[in-house]
Amino acid sequence: MIPFRDNIPSRSFPVVTVLIILANVLVFFYELALGPELESFLTSYGVIPAAVFGSHSDVGIISIAVPFFTSMFLHGGWLHLIGNMWYLWIFGDNVEDRLGHAMFFLFYLL
Repeated sequence: MIPFRDNIPSRSFPVVTVLIILANVLVFFYELALGPELESFLTSYGVIPAAVFGSHSDVGIISIAVPFFTSMFLHGGWLHLIGNMWYLWIFGDNVEDRLGHAMFFLFYLL
């Protein structure tokens, strides 16, 4: 069963949740606008297991670590984006309310 909402009210406005949703949507629209350059964008900012676990000696630690953060904002299509943001909207406000804004943001990134 797919949840439509939760029945646990938040004590404060979920600022971080809204900003994360906004960032994800903006990055997705940027992806759509890239056209043929999308593949190189995804190669640069998505996690590629061969780059992480492969024996590429010319790949630096920064180029391995950065995609672990940037890939959280990449989505493969409308259903992927809508599904992820829907669940973030339903459950993220309660987690943010419980952890606090800064800790929720850190939790999301980690």
